[in-house]
Amino acid sequence: MTTWIETPEGGRERGPRGLARAWAEILLRPRRFFAHGVAPGDQAPGLVFAVAVATVYVATRFAFVPSARPTFFASELASVAIGLLVAALIVAPVALHLVAALEVVILIAVVRDRAGVSETVQVIAYATAPMALAGVGVHPTLSGVPLLAEAVAGWRLLLAVWGVGLLLFGMAAVHETSLARAAVAIAVPAVVIFGYLFGGLFALETLTGVELVDTTPAPPDSSADMETQLPAPHELRP
Repeated sequence: MTTWIETPEGGRERGPRGLARAWAEILLRPRRFFAHGVAPGDQAPGLVFAVAVATVYVATRFAFVPSARPTFFASELASVAIGLLVAALIVAPVALHLVAALEVVILIAVVRDRAGVSETVQVIAYATAPMALAGVGVHPTLSGVPLLAEAVAGWRLLLAVWGVGLLLFGMAAVHETSLARAAVAIAVPAVVIFGYLFGGLFALETLTGVELVDTTPAPPDSSADMETQLPAPHELRP
């Protein structure tokens, strides 16, 4: 039986230095990384890595796109700080494990002999590495620059595709299966992670002019203060 808790074997270096090395290695030498950097039961560094990537991504969005900043309080600085904490301590860990649970269910149906759950969590976490660079957007002061929005959208879409490629290769390598089976296994999780959560679909919308995700706002609820909500993903477009 594959369980969520396993006895760690080997594992990656902890701390800021370990994070930086993992980020560089996954981008530059993914084959070596997935062969030696993913160990049974060693979820902690992967979780920290995913949280770090999500935090950098959200912080960059807040910096480039003022409309993406939350308005929890009258103080914008306090609202941004709370928004970053929510993204780092709640949204990123919950999203990672929910998507990992979905991935495990799909893998059970697609791959007979596979690695453990912790390895799946790690692959998903480390595949997000390129998205640390995907938080850029078009600041209002530059909104009139021709083709800038398209260039930014193209950059974000490229990084999303890169992340999908890492997820595909990582799943195939760690679970010792074919790229075709891995592609089937990651199809839905990849859309959720790189298309929706990290904005790849919205970048594609900007480039093509075709609406892929229904972002029609729900009718206002008089019983809730909508101004206290974090921005929806469609508000984080370039």
